[in-house]
Amino acid sequence: MKKIAVISIVLVLLSSSCKTKKRTTYSKNLKTKNVIASEKGGDRIYDTSGDKSLPVDNGKFVRFKIASIQEYIDTFAEVAQFEMMVYGIPASITLAQGLLESGYGKGELAMKTNNHFGIKCHKGWNGDYDFHDDDEKGECFRKYNHPRYSYRDHSKFLTTRSRYAFLFDYNPNDYKKWAYGLRKAGYATDKRYPQKLIYLIEKHKLFKYDSKHQEAMVTRDEVVVDNTSKIHLVKKGETLYAISRKYNISVAQIMQLNKMKNSNLAIGQKLLVK
Repeated sequence: MKKIAVISIVLVLLSSSCKTKKRTTYSKNLKTKNVIASEKGGDRIYDTSGDKSLPVDNGKFVRFKIASIQEYIDTFAEVAQFEMMVYGIPASITLAQGLLESGYGKGELAMKTNNHFGIKCHKGWNGDYDFHDDDEKGECFRKYNHPRYSYRDHSKFLTTRSRYAFLFDYNPNDYKKWAYGLRKAGYATDKRYPQKLIYLIEKHKLFKYDSKHQEAMVTRDEVVVDNTSKIHLVKKGETLYAISRKYNISVAQIMQLNKMKNSNLAIGQKLLVK
């Protein structure tokens, strides 16, 4: 009997040690209050109390069914414009990359990971992931519960890596420069990557989303991004000091928030001021 008891204990211990740990999801701690809208086409529910209007994460993988290129554009154009407002990446470029990298949402990688920009795990990625054959077999790609997180991660990816810093010196309406700049920075190995982005932008007139964004911005001095963030649109004759007085924030803080190397301003420039 003693032998049987010992064997039973060993088997239980082995069984518990072999259980696979659940991978951490990218947005595990996102707040889920203040839901403001539910849009057609899936559980696209947005929350302004969280990270700059990210969708509420209920911990479940949202599978999107996109029927056509136009439906993809209609679904994500506003998202791309929002990212342009906050991070300065042309909406046309974001949409074109999303279309190309995800096969307008119908590609294998996009379907199983909601990764619309082909962003690999890279060092320091602590979110969920999956494996997919790309340049090499079985490469690690980031996985998101919702495509909207993919769009936000794309913005953060470009704005937090030094090799892409020079792109933000370009005019946000110059999608051709941005397309070639992405290839120069090493975003893709495809030598015709810029031409493919430009083709998509011009074929589907994605550049209109850049201009629509600008039109919306020039009608007001400031744009409230969420409960904690605000963007100021620089007007003729304004100085950093005058702007700092308006928002009760120091010049140094404005420069730090916007990663400015000097105090030079341009008419129409967007400054994060809160």
